[in-house]
Amino acid sequence: MVILVKIFGDLRKKIEGFNISGSLPLNLQIDSDGINTIADILNKYAIKKEETSHLFVNGTYSGFNKKLKDGDRVGLFPKNMSLLYKWYFTRNEDE
Repeated sequence: MVILVKIFGDLRKKIEGFNISGSLPLNLQIDSDGINTIADILNKYAIKKEETSHLFVNGTYSGFNKKLKDGDRVGLFPKNMSLLYKWYFTRNEDE
């Protein structure tokens, strides 16, 4: 299973081996072995939950426990790029 992960802002600096320039997101295609939820992706890249503000799966505002499947697109945004979503939208969770 392959998952596309788009990492925005300062979170891009957490991923080793990539030259970060400009403001475009870092796009990673990851094999999903051992990746079942967004929290698993954060753990894989040593990103703390407290460092994130908004998480999206296929364009839907999601939570840490949102289950992932083959072909999903995940967006990870840092605290300093927070939006007003948490006041207007409910996080889509699976647990």
